[in-house]
Amino acid sequence: MSATSQGRTPAAVSDKPEDSTSPVRRRRRRLRTMTTRDRIVVALLLGIPLLLDLAFVWFPAIGTVLLSFTKWNGVGSLHEKTCQPNMPSILNNGCWYGVQNYHQAATIYPEFWPAVRHNVIWLAVFVVIATPLGMLFAVLLDRGLRGTRIYQSLLFLPVMLSLALIGIIWEFIYSQNYGLINTVIGRNGNSNAIDWLGNPHLNLWAVLVEATWRQAGYVMILYLAGLKAVDPTLREAALMDGANPWQTFWRVIFPVMKPINIVIMVVTVIESLRAFDLVYITNKGINGLELLSVLVTSNIVGETQRVGFGSALGVVLLVISLVPISIFLYQTFRREDTP
Repeated sequence: MSATSQGRTPAAVSDKPEDSTSPVRRRRRRLRTMTTRDRIVVALLLGIPLLLDLAFVWFPAIGTVLLSFTKWNGVGSLHEKTCQPNMPSILNNGCWYGVQNYHQAATIYPEFWPAVRHNVIWLAVFVVIATPLGMLFAVLLDRGLRGTRIYQSLLFLPVMLSLALIGIIWEFIYSQNYGLINTVIGRNGNSNAIDWLGNPHLNLWAVLVEATWRQAGYVMILYLAGLKAVDPTLREAALMDGANPWQTFWRVIFPVMKPINIVIMVVTVIESLRAFDLVYITNKGINGLELLSVLVTSNIVGETQRVGFGSALGVVLLVISLVPISIFLYQTFRREDTP
């Protein structure tokens, strides 16, 4: 009896081999053929990074959030009792403090709001100046200028130096009496010298020049790697359509580098908010250079040892870093989903 007379069409018969070799079945067959050793290797490759991530990122972050609601000096144990008002701190150590740490930081801690403002300025300078400058360097070097390797090495040199060493180098440049800048502009005398690092109205911007010098080289390398990975045929197609270099970059190349843009945005926010070395080398983060990272350190490991209060400042720093990253990612993926 023919296949047609049995109620089966030739198409149905021909579909059987395709179904048996479908990607799902091939994947299941591949999993079934994995040996015990293969499963152990896969479990180790996935489990070890996961455990390290939990141990060094998530557990400390969650622990910091929990500690921010306590009044603890780092000595002794924590308990669930509520802190009693009008009692010495040593008797309230380890108690549940609620949101009082945040309330005190916002109301009676004089360094808090200047530190928040300085962190926001630091982030704005990195986003508006350092990142576009690094992008410009990458675009120029990607065009194959003469001596590209030399320029690339010179611009990347600050990235290879530690932030502490960069701070020391720029201290010589900003020196009040013998610094390079005051010598060049003729203001290195005792009477008319400019105190770049001691003046609270100037030192933040002076340190931001140091940070931008390093950050621009970092961004340049990331963008340069992204530009090298772009398909050359996209440039050729844009040139054939009559696009100039400016239009080619912004309308063709830049949208293709969306993964690099996301990485650079995250790195920029992190680098701007974890800034510590430069201001600490300059004047220990006081007198116009207050930053949240310095306040966190001084409260947790300083003389006061207010671990709960320092943890609250750390949570504030975490929230400030998550806001611009979340907004950028939301805008990026929303534009992608928009037809």
